[in-house]
Amino acid sequence: MDVLMFLAAPFVVSLVWSGILAYLGVHVVERGVIFVDIALAQIAALGAAVAILMGLDVHGGGAYAVSLGFTFLGAVVFSTVKSRTRRIPQEAIIGITYAVASAGAILAMSKAVGETEHLKDMLVGNILVVSWPEVGQAALLCAFVGAFHYIFRRRFLLISTDPAAAEAQGISVSWWDFLFYLSFGFVVTSAVAIAGVLLVFCYLIVPSVGAILFADSIGRRLAIGWTMGAVVSALGVYLSLVLDLPTGATIVCTFGGVLLVMAALRVLVFSRSPGAT
Repeated sequence: MDVLMFLAAPFVVSLVWSGILAYLGVHVVERGVIFVDIALAQIAALGAAVAILMGLDVHGGGAYAVSLGFTFLGAVVFSTVKSRTRRIPQEAIIGITYAVASAGAILAMSKAVGETEHLKDMLVGNILVVSWPEVGQAALLCAFVGAFHYIFRRRFLLISTDPAAAEAQGISVSWWDFLFYLSFGFVVTSAVAIAGVLLVFCYLIVPSVGAILFADSIGRRLAIGWTMGAVVSALGVYLSLVLDLPTGATIVCTFGGVLLVMAALRVLVFSRSPGAT
């Protein structure tokens, strides 16, 4: 019973992040900007590193504000580069941003004496020690962002799947792209502080990729993605405790293992189907 109580908060916050990130991941995959999440997450980590260098408490409101400011700047860049620099692939800009943000975080932390352990936390997180107040804050944030996306779901989905049609209907794609990345930034900044860059990336991309293996419609992809996120969260948190391993890294590896199983299952199922090609 004590073990279950200890694992409850990490598991619940994993479900919270899985719910919103799996949804956002559907849009990211449809837009073809797979690495935008890890780039924004690394920008948030850079902001946290700069906050530490400024002498701010890494878990305080000041550090969060600095990290959020950096993320908003990234949202502005990613939402404008698509429409203004068509000659340069957006993925190239995202990759460059990730590399520079990663190097910047390392440089900042190299000057923060006694704080180098936070560099590891930014990468893999420390979700096992999350508190219930942090779980509540994460749930409120995700509920707010989820409601925002639900209200404007048709516009966001149309822009993600067919931006040309959205422009033909008079929708300002660049403006709604900015709103998408802005809301995305709120989620990523908070998630990175708890889960780390790698785990946030996995929650965003892996469930969507796993869902694509078995479903074509958005609704079915979300159902599969949410189910996968819940199962992997429970299994990863449990294995990290039993095997005494870092929780974030364990969940990331569990995501990889489960995705391999799903891919093998798809090959097995479709190879035996009469109409398989």
